[in-house]
This record gives sequence, structure tokens and C-alpha cells, in this order.
Amino acid sequence: MRKYIEERALEVAQYIIVQNTTVRQAAKHFGISKSTVHKDVTERLEEINPGKAGEVRQVLNINKAERHIRGGLATKEKYLHQKIT
Repeated sequence: MRKYIEERALEVAQYIIVQNTTVRQAAKHFGISKSTVHKDVTERLEEINPGKAGEVRQVLNINKAERHIRGGLATKEKYLHQKIT
């Protein structure tokens, strides 16, 4: 694996752990696709640093458990701001 990919994976993982962010938020912050972020923190990081991969997995599992709540709140906001006709 190329060195810059390993460095990026570690940097993204650290950001997700410290900031407690979602894959989408991390992708936006680093200017890369969410697919790349996901591959970095699930597959590549496991080879580079298994301990850190476990920490990221915990954050991602929490995000997965809460995503239906975030989706519901987004939908609620959408309809609150629409005009009543």
C-alpha cells in the first residue's frame, strides 16, 4: 500500500474518533468521497493499525444505530420550512 494512502487512512480515522463524525462529514472535511473514507477506515486501517480500527468501528456503529433518528429530524426540518399552500 502506498504511504500517502496509509497516512490518509490514519488521519481520517483520527478525525472520526476525535470529532465523533459520520463518514459523510469526514469525506466533506477531507475533500474525498465517502466510499474512499469508508474503505480507508474499514479495510485499510485494519491492516495498518487494528487498535485504531476498533475505535473507529465503535464510532461508526453508534452512527449506524442513530441514523434513523437523524433522518427523521432532517425530514421534520424539511417540512417545517415548506410553505403551506
